[in-house]
Amino acid sequence: MIIVLRRVALAVILLLSASAFGAKVTVPADFGIGPEAFWFYGPLLENRGAVPHFALSFNLHAIIDKDWINENRDRIPSKYRGQADRITELKIGPSIFIPSTVYISPSIDALNGVGLFGLTWKPLGLTLVSTGQKSERSWNQSRGRFNLDANLLLTYLYIYSNVRGIELAGIPSTHFLRPGVELQTSLMLNVSRKVLVSIGGGSQVYVPQCLGNFLCVQPIERTVWLSFFAFLKFHIRFPYEVDL
Repeated sequence: MIIVLRRVALAVILLLSASAFGAKVTVPADFGIGPEAFWFYGPLLENRGAVPHFALSFNLHAIIDKDWINENRDRIPSKYRGQADRITELKIGPSIFIPSTVYISPSIDALNGVGLFGLTWKPLGLTLVSTGQKSERSWNQSRGRFNLDANLLLTYLYIYSNVRGIELAGIPSTHFLRPGVELQTSLMLNVSRKVLVSIGGGSQVYVPQCLGNFLCVQPIERTVWLSFFAFLKFHIRFPYEVDL
């Protein structure tokens, strides 16, 4: 985790250093959208079983990659250039107000009546490992790559349970609001230089919260604190000019 934070801090320095030489900086941007499925460990998984909760996943972020670092090497302070070469890829969301996940999973009687709606924001993400394609320019040499990413999270969920109008005793209505971290693996496939498809999954760990209560003390297995997910996403990449 310390290494991740150091690399994030370095990337911010790189952006600020580059912007100091001009009013605007051009970076690659990625927009992606697709379906996503979630399994929440604990009472929600016990109630719903193997059937996931559903969501719409999308992203819009600037990408600091090898190409960007090489093109802006003269703008990077000399003492940071060696460290900059160690960055595989950094993803920065343009605004905390743009969510990365919209949960749309209504209560269904046949699935024990538990539903949830909500949002997740990912303000910052870092690619820890990348194999295959190393940059946009090498897409024709390797049509895909495997990524391992780490992300910071903030999630709000309204969790409710209702079977023919009767609240289930074990799962009261809950306003879940917690920060967390995510580890995600994905396979990114190039359809063309600008169009990509990704498939993957991972897990999210949150500060534990009890069902029906924002602050309480319970065994961790009776709280909402861990989820697993899988997704399929379609991407479009384009240059974006930002004024930092």
